[in-house]
Amino acid sequence: MNTKRYALWTSTIVAASLLLSGCQLLMTGYQKIDEAESAEAWVGKIKPIAGEVNIACVGTYHCEIVQIDKTLIIAPNSHEPISPQIMTTLPRQEGMAKTSMNMDMTPLVNKNAIKVVPLAPSSMPGLTNYYARVMPAKHEVHVNFYPENNMGYIERFAMIHDFTEAGTYQLRAYQKKNSEKSGSLLDTASPEPLCIELLQGMKVQRRFCKQLDAEHQGEFVETGMTKAVTLAPKAKKMAA
Repeated sequence: MNTKRYALWTSTIVAASLLLSGCQLLMTGYQKIDEAESAEAWVGKIKPIAGEVNIACVGTYHCEIVQIDKTLIIAPNSHEPISPQIMTTLPRQEGMAKTSMNMDMTPLVNKNAIKVVPLAPSSMPGLTNYYARVMPAKHEVHVNFYPENNMGYIERFAMIHDFTEAGTYQLRAYQKKNSEKSGSLLDTASPEPLCIELLQGMKVQRRFCKQLDAEHQGEFVETGMTKAVTLAPKAKKMAA
């Protein structure tokens, strides 16, 4: 019996020009993944609440946690929270920045409650990255990743996970490096596969990678992990 678990995935490209030059544009987008702000820097902006689970997405130009379980969170057209009720409220004070540090972080009132909190400005001008607050439980999480600076190209990812422990979790996108490439022109032109890791704190708990073979046809397939992996903090670049 095939025991592999699959993540739900679809990929949407609106502009016809992307179809003609997809490989080149995709590589450009993945270069941004390598330059994305480190996971530990993003975690520092999340304000944990005792007994709650925080879920964030990182790694691409922009990403959105669009749905948790049956609750829509981010509106597809505005890329903002679907309703004021789901948004963590912001005190009405002039000159106050829109960050979690000055939000009304009242604890969630019941096990089904969901709140979204501004995390940081997106790399796409005018947009904001949000993280979600939920109670510990098994949740189905849907995320839209934007590997390119283009709202027309979306990597849609979904998974079910048992968030049994309170704390901060991240869905981190990155480009898998293939050390077995032959160096041929075809290998050089082909984009490296996109992978998504689920981190609990700084420990990798699960990993999904996009499969381009005929059997899986672009699905994200969960790869086996013998044990959780702890990410080492990245060395800071020295100023010239």
